[in-house]
Amino acid sequence: MTTTFTPDLLVAVPDDEEVDPLTIGRRIRQLRTERGMTLEELAAAVDRAPSQLSMIENGRREPKLTLLQAIARALGSSLDQILEAEPLDERATVEIALERAMRGQTFQALGIPPFRIGKTVPTEALKAMLALQGEIERLRDERAATPEEARRANVALRRLMRTQNNYFEELEQQARRILDAVDHPGGPLTQRTASDIAAHLGFTLHYVPDLPQTTRSVADIKNGRLYLSSRLSAKGDPRTAVLQALSSRILGHREPTSYAEFLRQRVETNYLTGALLIPEAHAVPFLQEAKKDRAISIEDLRDAYSVSYETAAHRFTNLATVHLGIPVHFLKVHESGTITKAYENDDVNFPTDRLGAIEGQMCCRRWTSRVVFDVDDHFNPYYQYTDTGNGTYWCTARVELSSEGAHSVSVGVRFDDTKWFLGRDTPNRGVSKHSVEVCCRRAPADLEAAWREHSWPNVRTPRTLLATLPTGAFPGVDSTDVYEFLEAHAPR
Repeated sequence: MTTTFTPDLLVAVPDDEEVDPLTIGRRIRQLRTERGMTLEELAAAVDRAPSQLSMIENGRREPKLTLLQAIARALGSSLDQILEAEPLDERATVEIALERAMRGQTFQALGIPPFRIGKTVPTEALKAMLALQGEIERLRDERAATPEEARRANVALRRLMRTQNNYFEELEQQARRILDAVDHPGGPLTQRTASDIAAHLGFTLHYVPDLPQTTRSVADIKNGRLYLSSRLSAKGDPRTAVLQALSSRILGHREPTSYAEFLRQRVETNYLTGALLIPEAHAVPFLQEAKKDRAISIEDLRDAYSVSYETAAHRFTNLATVHLGIPVHFLKVHESGTITKAYENDDVNFPTDRLGAIEGQMCCRRWTSRVVFDVDDHFNPYYQYTDTGNGTYWCTARVELSSEGAHSVSVGVRFDDTKWFLGRDTPNRGVSKHSVEVCCRRAPADLEAAWREHSWPNVRTPRTLLATLPTGAFPGVDSTDVYEFLEAHAPR
């Protein structure tokens, strides 16, 4: 029980209930109406002025406990009945909701003064007003989800990931419970096991040709049906679509109320999917043995669990620091040079905006993640050492195709940790001062002088979730590429 105190009222109410003057007033009005009493008659019965009782019924005045007791006696009711949190009927519920809305920020921001809700106003009209108010708030929240909010939310989440070394014990436990429930023996998780997990969670799988284009799956929670596309691309992994959909159900996700919550849910879903595809209990001994042999390879992890290179790279970052003692960084870079995903806990110094966001910035042209696009050999991993103002880093990278073009996926470590990896004997070297503006994000002075005033490129920016337009002569454009192209194709 919680004691609620005001100068005029001291009562005990249950902890899970909310009793405010508006609710109390509406309950008094409903009880009075049911008894067939007028406001004047109730006022006379409790020896108060009708105007005073009107203020109480409208929630504009908190009654003293002695007055509440008198009102309860006059209505032939009890104090407990008056103090119940739930309104008596639908009309009272709607009136209370609209009263609160009129006192809220939305009405105030629109300059709409509160008005008296008369008895003759239809309940449906009140519901329509509430619906409009709710829609206005939804649109306001959508406008509030600016690129700046997205960047701030992503920076905060990345900091959390760094403090935990990108390892989330509660999600690992969830994955273990699910895999134990379906008796998964370890090793690659088959499509049949994915279906077993769905059945364990009460879902049947249905592959359809007309899945909405903006979705990867649709869950019918009411009927326990999970719809997926029957038109998976040749490069698509049908297990991933199933597990991502089921992960949201396992984690009990609800409709997000903010961009930060949406982003957290997305990261949790991807993490749990990776933990199911590459179980910790089996992957850690595999990686520890590879470290013992000084032969860690993202490709070997990918092949051992039959997953994509990106999934293997992500999962490696989950386990590397906690179980292998190796700080790492991860980058996903669009072929345009824009960084779309990033994680680091090895002190690598990536370019950031003023908010600290890496996503949306242009990756250094000399960094492994960009250089790999120019490598002709797409069958073998590309390795490179890169000297930076913050030390030397070694990276391994691959290029993967998607509906939005090619992306490179790379994992890197500090020079001292290179000894644990295959590819450490690479002759490839680079020098990157990507934290310095003049490193590569500005074109050479002679090219810029020749072409800046005589060119106008049409931007092709990847439609990624967090990639916002970085600064530059043309936001989102690698000026050097543009100027070199023009220089090469200019008439002589």
